[in-house]
Amino acid sequence: MSNKVAQGIRVRESNSLLKSLVALLLIVGCIWAAQWQYNRGVDRHARNAVITSHTSMQPVALSTVSKNPAEHEWQNVTVSGRFDPTDQILLRNRYFEGVYGFQLLTRFTSIDSGSFWVDCGWVKAGDTATEAPELPNITTELVTISARLRLDTSLPRGAFFAIPQSGEGLISKANAQSGSADETFYLDLMDSKPLEGVKFIPAQLPELSDGPHMAYALQWVFFGGLVVYGRILIRRDVLSRKEL
Repeated sequence: MSNKVAQGIRVRESNSLLKSLVALLLIVGCIWAAQWQYNRGVDRHARNAVITSHTSMQPVALSTVSKNPAEHEWQNVTVSGRFDPTDQILLRNRYFEGVYGFQLLTRFTSIDSGSFWVDCGWVKAGDTATEAPELPNITTELVTISARLRLDTSLPRGAFFAIPQSGEGLISKANAQSGSADETFYLDLMDSKPLEGVKFIPAQLPELSDGPHMAYALQWVFFGGLVVYGRILIRRDVLSRKEL
C-alpha cells in the first residue's frame, strides 16, 4: 500500500472517530428528549385520570378531606361559613371565550375547616388596566356552598391585582399562595347562590387531553434513527470516495 493511501486511511480513521462521537452524543440527546416527553405524557394522562375520577364522585363535607387535600384534589365538597368581600384578590390574565378578565378570589371562613380562598369565578376586566371590573355582590350571611377542592400550590406566584379594602382602584401584590402550612388548599365555587349582580362563570377544568407528548417522544426516537442512518451514509460515502 502506498504512503498516500496509508495517509488517507489515517485521516479517514481520525474523522470517523470524531463523527461517531458526535453521532453518539446526538443519539443520547434524542433518547433523553424522547424519555422526557414520554414521562410528561404519562404524568398528564395520570393527572387527567385523577381529575375525571374525582370530579365524578359524590360531594362530601370539606371537613372529611381537608386534612389530606392532595389525595382529594378536584373532588366536589360542601362547606358552611361566611365570605369576607373586603378580602379579595383578582388574578389577572384569565380568559373566557376569548375575552380578557380575572379570577375572583374571596376569603371564606368556615365553621369547621378554618379560613381559605374561594375562587368565585371569572369576571370581565374593566375598560382600562387600572379600572376595577364589575364584581358580584357576595353575601356575608352564613351559607353552605358547593365547591371543588384545589391545592394552594395551584395558585400563581408573581404579580397580580388585589382590591384594597377602600374599594378604590387596584393595587399590586406579591403572590396568591398563602405560604401557610395551615392553608394548603382553596376551593372553586360551583354554586351561584352566594353571588348576585353579574353572571356567574365558575372556574373551568383544565383541558383533559393527553397532549402531543407521546407523538413528540416518537419523533425524537425517529430523529435518533436518522442520526444512525446518516452516520452510515457518511461512512459509506467516505469509503466509496477513498475506494476502500
